[in-house]
Amino acid sequence: MDRTSRPGWTDHAIWWHVYPLGFTGAPIRDVTSREVDHRLPHLTSWVPHAVELGCSGLLLGPMFDSTSHGYDTVDYLRLDPRLGDDADVDALVAAAKEAGLRLVLDGVFNHVGREHPAFRRVLAEGPSAPEADWFRLTWPGGPEAWAPGVKPEYDTFEGHGGLVSLDHSSPAVEQLVVDVMLHWLGRGVDGWRLDAAYAVPPEFWARVLPRVRESFPQAWFLGEVIHGDYVDIVRRSTIDSLTQYELWKAIWSSLLDVNFHELAWSLTRHEEFTQTFVPQTFVGNHDTTRIATKVGDERLAVLAASILFTVAGIPSVYYGDEYAFAGEKTEGWSGDDQVRPVFPESPAQLRLGGWMYELHQRLVGLRRRHPWLVDAVTTTREVTNDRLVYASRARHGSPGEEIVVELRLTPPAVLVRGARGEELFSYRG
Repeated sequence: MDRTSRPGWTDHAIWWHVYPLGFTGAPIRDVTSREVDHRLPHLTSWVPHAVELGCSGLLLGPMFDSTSHGYDTVDYLRLDPRLGDDADVDALVAAAKEAGLRLVLDGVFNHVGREHPAFRRVLAEGPSAPEADWFRLTWPGGPEAWAPGVKPEYDTFEGHGGLVSLDHSSPAVEQLVVDVMLHWLGRGVDGWRLDAAYAVPPEFWARVLPRVRESFPQAWFLGEVIHGDYVDIVRRSTIDSLTQYELWKAIWSSLLDVNFHELAWSLTRHEEFTQTFVPQTFVGNHDTTRIATKVGDERLAVLAASILFTVAGIPSVYYGDEYAFAGEKTEGWSGDDQVRPVFPESPAQLRLGGWMYELHQRLVGLRRRHPWLVDAVTTTREVTNDRLVYASRARHGSPGEEIVVELRLTPPAVLVRGARGEELFSYRG
């Protein structure tokens, strides 16, 4: 099945990307209490900030009941008690809708946590458990040799024993995912980020998503794909958009290495992708070192944001990047802590980075005034190691819909001009 269309509202989508557990200060490790703690209203109180930044939606990290970082789900239909309860979800949805914001949830459908009731039942009851076909299991001596206390080997997500892979050939797993998606779309959300979509057979999504679209034809589905044949995955899966890690890498690497030739090459690849689907673009997310840290200079982070908002894609701003937050992703249990920080009660308490916030507002405003950029055709006009000039023009519509972007590295500078040569945005570091 070849699906190259997308919900029309996504042409204007600009996401504020938030990792709720970190944002609200929920404990991630050594979680000793399962009592409900109403932290989600803290995130809800920041909805006006997303609006003032110019974003049109919230792209949220995992929120469902889990045991640690949110990607070890134990109940897809319950808000994580560290964040609150159903009433807190309803309040967030209502606040977002009142503010005109779309809402996308993170669906971790490649695996579940080891404490998921279905997997615990399989460990207790063996191959005869109702959910035994949910998982890819190997029973010592075969299923017929099972006896109480015998544990199976099971497939995991990237070797993490606490993350049990689902069997995506199972009709029961297909039904589970359809039911979960329909439930939350029915509660008012607008779409799904499909975590680790690269680890799931595309044919699984091709079975699931049409069933969901029957009830919610305007739902949007974003697949997390780090590498691979993006176009082939989209065509085989019917997913609307994929995370554009190739462009992310080219942006920070070209700025750090003083090599705009890499970015120019990647923009050509990006244009090829956009002929089939509109990628989800970013310069930071919950799994990456902060862009200001990655490029080693806040001024270069301005150039990264400028690229993000002047080429095709459905862009997102990872919370804190609009304030030039620093943070490095490292290995180990606490490796994500720096890039998933708690936010204060209000923007007034963020005393640093106001200059970057204002620049982000200007760039988001530029993007909103030129919505045709969502699937623009970008071509390189001039390129040296430390200077790049490219033009982004409307794929459809008036020939006058064009911007020209000039980037310099020494010193860092950006100049964006319109079709008539008028200045739309500038920055000199």
